[in-house]
Amino acid sequence: MSSSSGLGLVGPAVTSILQRAVELDRNRRYTESLVCYEQGLRVLMEVIKTTTDTSKKAQLRQKVEEYMSRAEMIKKLIEEKKALGEYREQVVIEADSTGHSYQSVFGRFLDSEVTDIEVEDPYVRNFHQCQNFLKFCELAVTNCPNLKTIDLITNVGHNPQEAHDTNNWLASLKSSLQSRRVNLAVEIRTTLHDRTIRLSNGWIIKIGRGLDYFKSPDNKMSLGVFNMDLRKCHETTVDIFHKGNVNRVRK
Repeated sequence: MSSSSGLGLVGPAVTSILQRAVELDRNRRYTESLVCYEQGLRVLMEVIKTTTDTSKKAQLRQKVEEYMSRAEMIKKLIEEKKALGEYREQVVIEADSTGHSYQSVFGRFLDSEVTDIEVEDPYVRNFHQCQNFLKFCELAVTNCPNLKTIDLITNVGHNPQEAHDTNNWLASLKSSLQSRRVNLAVEIRTTLHDRTIRLSNGWIIKIGRGLDYFKSPDNKMSLGVFNMDLRKCHETTVDIFHKGNVNRVRK
């Protein structure tokens, strides 16, 4: 495992990224660690390009080789565990913590291999919950250029007016997604309890609270209103695992 020592040659930002990579690596949160290693390596390469000191450049190249070697080992480890159906990763989101936007928590699994997404969440009914689902759809459309369908399985509740409003909000979202050639299918299941996101590239994400793990902002002009990495969260656990590649999420 690479060490974060010897990074005094670069700025605090890249040092922080690579220290985070090593910390996640030690905690076996490999996919998160890989993202940090790759981010740090990109910055280190840029630093090398602008460095004229020969000795400093040689030291930076050595660090790049170390981190790149570890990143490649992590990639291989992830692929081996995926092939065996043994990859597991857990993220614990503590109460009032920040830095847990959808992109930060599971955006790395939304990529060009994803063509279909299935979301099971019984609580996509209130306006803020529908907005959370909208934010998820925005991320999916941004990260998954080959996305074709999003299937939402939810429960609109028993109040007729609330059900009517929810159906209207989701119909508007469906229309908006169609403009990006993505079809939204909504299935109402009154007995639904699970909160799971299934991606057609084989990744499965189980969130204890579903998509609704953010607390309300303090007011309409406070940090976190739009940037969800700055929004405080409810306590929840995210379990991530891989079940093999599939062509379609739903049978």
